[in-house]
Amino acid sequence: MTPAELSRTVLHAVCRAVEDGVLRAPVPESVSVERPRPGGSGDYATNVALRLAGPAGQQPRAVAEVLRPRIAQAPGIAGIEITGPGFLNITLDDGAQQDLVRRVLEQGPRYGHGDSASVRFHAVDELRARIWAETVLQLLGSQGADVTNGAPEALHVVPAPVPDLFERLGPDAARWALLRPAAHDHPSAGDELLVQHESNPLFRVRYAYSRTRALTRNAEQLGFDSAPRTHVDAPALTTAIGDYPAVLASAARLRAPDRLARHLESTADALLAFQHTVLPLGELPVGDEKPMAAHRSRLALAEAAGVVLAGGLSLLGITAPDYL
Repeated sequence: MTPAELSRTVLHAVCRAVEDGVLRAPVPESVSVERPRPGGSGDYATNVALRLAGPAGQQPRAVAEVLRPRIAQAPGIAGIEITGPGFLNITLDDGAQQDLVRRVLEQGPRYGHGDSASVRFHAVDELRARIWAETVLQLLGSQGADVTNGAPEALHVVPAPVPDLFERLGPDAARWALLRPAAHDHPSAGDELLVQHESNPLFRVRYAYSRTRALTRNAEQLGFDSAPRTHVDAPALTTAIGDYPAVLASAARLRAPDRLARHLESTADALLAFQHTVLPLGELPVGDEKPMAAHRSRLALAEAAGVVLAGGLSLLGITAPDYL
């Protein structure tokens, strides 16, 4: 279950409580869920009970008690704990990760894409503003927006410092240089973006994708493929994959490609820390350890990360190499 799906689940619980007459409050347009803060519990937390308490004329914990059983009925929910003044801390069941990986691999490049309304946008000329606008259009398109020319939207970015950026760095590094910093920050245009080292974030993201492809190739040599059959202990990577749709939606809504670039860095870091556990121990092509269901599940998780990395890079206009 992705954060977006969990948000809809909580919102549906609110609707049912209102329809049942046990909660007298206006149904919000959306409900936010986020990772629990330090000291919290579960996989996600929501403050919806605190938001509804005032309009409902009830204490937040009382609202939380009304919502808890209705959320708990949804598939994929293992348990719910009410903490603090009325936060709902939600734990997903053990099959949630396998369902997520299965969905990512089935949807492929469409994973994270959604639905939205029409958006009117204007053409711009300055280098960074033009690249920024092109990428925003891609992000909006990924959310189902019908983008048309018309009345201009505000587009304020710090200009690129060097006019020959694409010629000197090439298209991938140049686009990363223009899109990775926030709009109000000065872009970095140094040759460090060409260095093939993990200190270079662009290299790290593209290298992480190439590693997912290498893992698939190596697994084929060992005679097995991916299948999300068992839970994999990789919370950082699972979170990065699951949060990707919400990041895409946020990057499109806020016209902020830098949010996507930063999320790709986090995903790459999680993948690179995890990759060493995927294949059986031993030298290719034989190996000392026989492939098991756990290896197939780890490979599926790595491949799902590859879908996120390739999809995100594509939206930024940057290539994802199979070999690097």
